[in-house]
Amino acid sequence: MVETTYNPVTPAIADELRRIVGDRFVLFGDAEKLEPYSHDEVPDRRYAHMPEAVVRPDSAEQIAAILKLANRERIAVTPRGAGSGLSGGAVPLHGGIVLLCDRMNRIVELDRENLMIVVEPGVVTAEINEHLRSYGLFYAGYPMSLETCYVGGNVAENAGGGKAVKYGVTGRYVLGLEMVTPTGEIVQLGGKLLKDVTGYNFIGLMVGSEGTLGVFTKITLKLLPLPKANVDLLALFETAEAAIAAVPKIQTESGIIPTAIEFMDRTSVQAACEYLNESLPYRQAGAMLLITVDGPDAGQVETEYEAIGELCLQAGATEVYVADNYTTSERIWKVRRNIAEAFALLSKLQANEDLVVPPAAIPQLVTGVGRLAAKYGVHAPCYGHAGDGNIHTRISPPAETTEAQWNELAPKVLTELYALTASLGGKLSGEHGIGHKRKKYMPLFVSESYLDMARAVKRAMDPNNILNPGKIFDVERKD
Repeated sequence: MVETTYNPVTPAIADELRRIVGDRFVLFGDAEKLEPYSHDEVPDRRYAHMPEAVVRPDSAEQIAAILKLANRERIAVTPRGAGSGLSGGAVPLHGGIVLLCDRMNRIVELDRENLMIVVEPGVVTAEINEHLRSYGLFYAGYPMSLETCYVGGNVAENAGGGKAVKYGVTGRYVLGLEMVTPTGEIVQLGGKLLKDVTGYNFIGLMVGSEGTLGVFTKITLKLLPLPKANVDLLALFETAEAAIAAVPKIQTESGIIPTAIEFMDRTSVQAACEYLNESLPYRQAGAMLLITVDGPDAGQVETEYEAIGELCLQAGATEVYVADNYTTSERIWKVRRNIAEAFALLSKLQANEDLVVPPAAIPQLVTGVGRLAAKYGVHAPCYGHAGDGNIHTRISPPAETTEAQWNELAPKVLTELYALTASLGGKLSGEHGIGHKRKKYMPLFVSESYLDMARAVKRAMDPNNILNPGKIFDVERKD
């Protein structure tokens, strides 16, 4: 067994790519123009790698032709959406071709009778709900970065988001896929069906496969009626421990399923407020919960948010603010959505981690993160989707730390952090994916038998290992 080797994109191959998609839609031989496609939003440029060509197809047929060419010539191909990922998943680790889906950005069909929509992978996720709003419908599976990410990337990562407590993650809404296999065949999976057990659940396999098993060209999504009423609560707590301990109580004692329960410690809120020049009362609290309730009418929503607000006060909240109009709600949510952006500016030396545990284990996780931060003398602010057990932390060293010192320290912190997560029944990633940033830690969470099964699937679908190689786990093949 030997590792896959790849051939370079030569001028002759670049000419073939131009014949497939047109001269304007191939970048080749220009390092400055290729550089933006060497990385995603991971701040550590050690995870970056330059592509040799960027190709922008406009159809499934063009993608099929590109993949057939790549198989023939043994050239690595990395699918890419908006490049907003946080795992190095869209980084061309072996050079080769970046297959950019930005031109495939059409809303193909809105089927109101079946409550479904068919979109191409390059549609910006926020545009789906903008399109649906006037029809009284919405797509519930979107993530926090909905204004920048593409829906194809959301499906590839099985992205989550703030509303996953009530509505679930992307995969719950994917009913059909048109995709191109790694060997260049166009296949249809599922369709406009709410129930389908006709053979293997290949849609379940493809959702979250991180671009390693196929390239999506059309996506059929399930829609829901747009809630008529929506209210947000901002609950202030003296400590992060008190805030996070209230989360299980809200879910078990209220008898209500909130739309969202977001956790933000003081450091996170302060960073976002300073970044946005905002003035939420973070100095009055050690942490906050942002809780959303929605429903078919204002009366029901009022009853539910009052009950949840009372539970928060009983659990130790010092204040509960009610945001019952768009302007106030957007002001609060803007702070939550911009925490990651704010931290990204504070230090180049940081590890952005995406931990998930059973929801009831969230208090132990946050407490454990605090202990690790104290042990290693690092900053580890926590925020995220507490209602579904998904907490983000941005680990960074003191300002005087050199890059070499951080590169030695970070793996020690991360290994202990992941061991803590695993001990609580958790997993390596809740929504950001594994990519190549986290793949070396996979054995902490899954068995070798699991990895062998995954490798067998990859080899069967991608015998030359050309599609997004080096992601999730390493694959070897026989020459």
